[in-house]
Amino acid sequence: MNSVRATNRRPRRVSRPRPVQPDQNEGDRDEEAPAAAAEAAVEESGPAAGNSPYQLRRKSLLPKRTASSTAVACPSKTAMEGASTSTTEPFGHRAKRARVSGKSHDPPAAPAEQYLQQKLPDEVVLKIFTYLLEQDLCQTACVCKRFSQLANDPILWKRLYMEVFEYTRPMMHPEPGKFYQVSPEEHDHPNPWKDSFQQLYKGAHVKPGFAEHFYSNPGRYKGRENMLYYDTIEDALGGVQEAHFEGLIFVHSGIYTDEWIYIESPITMIGAAPGKVSDKVVIENTRDSTFVFMEGSEDAYVGYITIRFNPDDKSAQHHNAHHCLEITVNCSPNIDHCIIRSTCTVGSAVCVSGQGACPSIKHCNISDCENVGLYITDHAQGIYEDNEISNNALAGIWVKNHGNPIIRRNHIHHGRDVGVFTFDHGMGYFESCNIHRNRIAGFEVKAYANPTVVRCEIHHGQTGGIYVHEKGRGQFIENKIYANNFAGVWITSNSDPTIRGNAIFNGNQGGVYIFGDGRGLIEGNDIHGNALAGIQIRTNSCPIVRHNKIHDGQHGGIYVHEKGQGVIEENEVYSNTLAGVWVTTGSTPVLRRNRIHSGKQVGVYFYDNGHGVLEDNDIYNHMYSGVQIRTGSNPKIRRNKIWGGQNGGILVYNSGLGFIEDNEIFDNAMAGVWIKTDSNPTLRRNKIHDGRDGGICIFNGGRGLLEENDIFRNAQAGVLISTNSHPVLRKNRIFDGFAAGIEITNHATATLEGNQIFNNRFGGLFLASGVNVTMKDNKILNNQDAIEKAVSRGQCLYKISSYTSYPMHDFYRCHTCNTTDRNAICVNCIKKCHQGHDVEFIRHDR
Repeated sequence: MNSVRATNRRPRRVSRPRPVQPDQNEGDRDEEAPAAAAEAAVEESGPAAGNSPYQLRRKSLLPKRTASSTAVACPSKTAMEGASTSTTEPFGHRAKRARVSGKSHDPPAAPAEQYLQQKLPDEVVLKIFTYLLEQDLCQTACVCKRFSQLANDPILWKRLYMEVFEYTRPMMHPEPGKFYQVSPEEHDHPNPWKDSFQQLYKGAHVKPGFAEHFYSNPGRYKGRENMLYYDTIEDALGGVQEAHFEGLIFVHSGIYTDEWIYIESPITMIGAAPGKVSDKVVIENTRDSTFVFMEGSEDAYVGYITIRFNPDDKSAQHHNAHHCLEITVNCSPNIDHCIIRSTCTVGSAVCVSGQGACPSIKHCNISDCENVGLYITDHAQGIYEDNEISNNALAGIWVKNHGNPIIRRNHIHHGRDVGVFTFDHGMGYFESCNIHRNRIAGFEVKAYANPTVVRCEIHHGQTGGIYVHEKGRGQFIENKIYANNFAGVWITSNSDPTIRGNAIFNGNQGGVYIFGDGRGLIEGNDIHGNALAGIQIRTNSCPIVRHNKIHDGQHGGIYVHEKGQGVIEENEVYSNTLAGVWVTTGSTPVLRRNRIHSGKQVGVYFYDNGHGVLEDNDIYNHMYSGVQIRTGSNPKIRRNKIWGGQNGGILVYNSGLGFIEDNEIFDNAMAGVWIKTDSNPTLRRNKIHDGRDGGICIFNGGRGLLEENDIFRNAQAGVLISTNSHPVLRKNRIFDGFAAGIEITNHATATLEGNQIFNNRFGGLFLASGVNVTMKDNKILNNQDAIEKAVSRGQCLYKISSYTSYPMHDFYRCHTCNTTDRNAICVNCIKKCHQGHDVEFIRHDR
């Protein structure tokens, strides 16, 4: 067949005499005869003439070439030398190449040639093309448009491609260090097999047993001089000095054992096999590290291979320096889509160490190793993305001694130890990793390590989520930490991490624990749904806890105990099953500007010598009281707003203390402040108002100093003192109450100095029988005296009493009606209902 050779040279213009144009009709008639003769010759000469079975599938003849067009398309020798193979002319009208002799023109194409190019069925042409190699196919595509279409058939190229590379899907190689397989049906180009062939063409192939066959049949593989074949990987690495070798090595299906693979040049090594490539290409070593990358291997690439280290003596100490992959100083290889396994019980599967060690490890599977999965140390760095790291006997990842990798989108799970362990000044940036179901913590930080962990999921740890100890640091930002068996975050032993913007929820124990002199910044987290306290601070720990939401816990919100400290400010603590904040056993936290509300028990609970400062907080809508203080606790409670408590505002009992100053306490269902059972707090400058019960109630031996408080608009007595209590009230204003100003009853006493008691409905001061009060400089004036007026009108006092209390006045017993002290009768009922009966005065009381 005639072949047209491509050239980039522009054809020279050739001066020729302008031909005389014949009459158009005459020209048409002259063309009919040779065209018909040519058509007849083609029909008769073809092997499919007559009743051919391919007749219906033959290609229709191309437009007929006329004599005039033939004459014009026959250039001289000079024009041929500069002719171009441009196909800008319509198919079938392209000029034929001129013969060397310039004396005669080419006759029309031979019938056999025309039949082959135009009429031979596609199936037959394709069958012929299956015997051609890739370069022959490319040259055949230059013959004509039809051959170009058939020679680019994807099935032809797939057969050739799989014969050379074995891949069952095209492996694209668009740029150095980048390989990926595509689905032919979804690829952007019509023939990805050919595209990939061109990208991978110049390479060395490690194919045991094939090299001898290849080099002993040069005729069979003519045109593949750019391909090199070797029996071993060591031989292929030794051939990097070949003149036309571009450093691309294909390792074909098989298991390659105990080869010494030391890479110190920027070679590319990739597995070549059908199906899942990395499963079919296995390189293992039983004595030394399987792959060692040394200085000079910058930008080297190893991909789609299983790499194993499988020593006979798995616990030998000298294997501590042996690995599947060892990456040393000043090299930055690319490891991609590899399966990495080590059965050695010491060392690690992958070791990256030394200044300048900066690999890129992506899409690899580092699993089922009997040691550490990935170990980064001694100032090494690198990028580690989209890897699967699981079921390793020790940590999935170790980062040590100023190692500082970037680790993104890795799946680290089901480890038999910790998921990620950073220690001894290890660092690193961990982003969008999924870390779960590891036997110990998902992430452990120790001994001055300082990693940054961003947007990871750390969950279902068999112990905890994040464990920072022994002066560990680190930044944990915007992670999801959930469903861990122990604490979501555990900070201890002088550690000082930053925990910001995380969601910490549904833990089987607590959310964040800070123990043993722990510190840290706990900021902007959403901590909810944990089985124990949302945040627990103990044993001299002193974190900063701010801007968190701590809610819906099955226990308390914040629990500070065993001399815990800390600054707890601007948090929202709500809807927890137990207290919003617990402070106990010698603890001294500072709580400022928090919103503590809607709890199912107490808002803030100080007990067993709990101390600290509670100031500028909003504490409201709890099922019990807003604040409780008991058993020796002595907090400073300043400038808080405490309202909506179903059991009162502040309850001080069981020898509780405390300085309660400048607070606003209002709209509580029971007393604004309760002081009971030998408690002795100090209340100064508080506003206690609009309570649905009394203002301050002091019972059961309660004491306390009440000084300069405003107590007003409460439904019951402004101050009620009862049952052997003895407080000191000094310079208070008690006014506008809906009952009495002060009532003292049940053998209680009090010291009243300089108080102002005015405009209360029932009256100013009511003292029960037997009560002795020390009074000095009090002003009791302008009270409404509703009790005295009701008595003078003969009105039954029940009509002006509340559902829960009875106003203080004279009570009697009726012997005639046989009433008891418990059923004492008011004075007006004695006068009206029991007139003439035998009655006895019992007491003046409430």
